[in-house]
Amino acid sequence: MKNTFYSPLLQTIASLPVSSITSERKDLLEEMAQYLREKLRTGQEIRFNFICTHNSRRSQFSQIWAQTAAAYYGIEAFCYSGGVEVTAFNPRAIAAIQRDGFKVVQKEGENPIYFVLFSDDSEPIVTFSKVYDDPINATKDFAAVMTCDHADENCPFIPGAEKRFPLRFEDPKAFDDSPQEEQMYTERSHQIGAELFFLFERVSNLPA
Repeated sequence: MKNTFYSPLLQTIASLPVSSITSERKDLLEEMAQYLREKLRTGQEIRFNFICTHNSRRSQFSQIWAQTAAAYYGIEAFCYSGGVEVTAFNPRAIAAIQRDGFKVVQKEGENPIYFVLFSDDSEPIVTFSKVYDDPINATKDFAAVMTCDHADENCPFIPGAEKRFPLRFEDPKAFDDSPQEEQMYTERSHQIGAELFFLFERVSNLPA
């Protein structure tokens, strides 16, 4: 590992529930791994745009964990996220990644910008709620990863996307303001982290 990851985050990474990934999910992740490996083989940039409706929870988790997993395995990748409407990066999701060991720096505003770090040696992951075609995101030659069923079903065409993967996750929003809130946000963060670490581990282990 080139970066020196924060110790609490390394503990979270070591405990991610990779063994709980179902065979069906592994099949999709293997397909994504082959796409990434072909990008590496042909010297093309890896670009992911993780998309859900509000770009507030699942797509943010996905962007952060994917960028972290890529760095962990020494794979250069550019990970983005977006939605179909702008809200804000949900504070409950931010609290979950902080519990996982990420450092978060916030710039104030109605739709705050957050700088998320997995290491003091890394460039921050810039996160805020935005539409999927926001200028900060890749405009072409990227894979659109649909992280929620609503966005997947209601956005049949993503301009600029060369591939599309339906990697859907359950929304922890259903548990907002309930006794299970913290548990379910952590569970969803860890599920997403496990699947994306599995993905990049597969890419790192595929033969040249």
